[in-house]
Amino acid sequence: MKWTSKTALIAGLALITTTNLVALGGAAYNRSGEPDSSLSVTQRELQPDHIGVYRKENSGLTLHLRWRVLQQAEIRSVYAFDGAGGGAPAWLDAAKMAELGFDRKIMVNRSAADAQWRHERQLPRDVLVVLELNGPVYQQALERARRAATEVESKNERGEGKKNAQEIIDRAERRSSRLFAVDAGLDRDALRAKYPDRQTYAIVRGQVRPAWEPSGKISGTLYDLSAAAINVPLEMRAAFDGALPPSYQRSMDEGPHFEAKVAFGQRLEPWLISATRK
Repeated sequence: MKWTSKTALIAGLALITTTNLVALGGAAYNRSGEPDSSLSVTQRELQPDHIGVYRKENSGLTLHLRWRVLQQAEIRSVYAFDGAGGGAPAWLDAAKMAELGFDRKIMVNRSAADAQWRHERQLPRDVLVVLELNGPVYQQALERARRAATEVESKNERGEGKKNAQEIIDRAERRSSRLFAVDAGLDRDALRAKYPDRQTYAIVRGQVRPAWEPSGKISGTLYDLSAAAINVPLEMRAAFDGALPPSYQRSMDEGPHFEAKVAFGQRLEPWLISATRK
């Protein structure tokens, strides 16, 4: 067959059509039957990306699940990283890394430099991640924040101890996400049996990569959840008008408050069921 510009156009349109049909079919399958889980979140867990802030049209808004890990280290400052968007939780230890398919033998009888190189050369792995909403791990995070506030206030650095302590408490109790990654595995059924509450625990896909510690401790870093981005249907857009990412907010209460229900389907991909302005 002679390849002409017309042929190329037809082939291109056919490819686009096929791709769209596959995407629509995947979305339809994901939403078929009962959701695998559904979480009731607020502006603390569901926020727009930075690009969306500048969009003026009344369509095309994408929101992101704001999830965290409970960091291994305690909070020591009002400016401390709170684990938003990933990190190295304590539960992602050597045993868990081996369970997820990473090789522990490379660390045996090798120099530190060689072990580090071999450990970090292992490719990231796709895993299933358990997200917990407003559960025991969030309560642990609150306790850490309270201890940090007490310590910061006792230091009273530059006479701002009380103010900084209150900011730590406000961030933990009113602003920071209550959604935590608490476990990971490779078997969906096993994870669901371990975390049967579908209103508190969602299972999503994510990635784990090796991390190196100078002490020789084997650990991993959790990042890149496939369920992070959620498109907003036009009929729900009003609930999110004026929403700002945390870095754009000048106060704890800036931007609209809302409640939304996010479902996770057969493919563990999220979509919005409802959204209400508060």
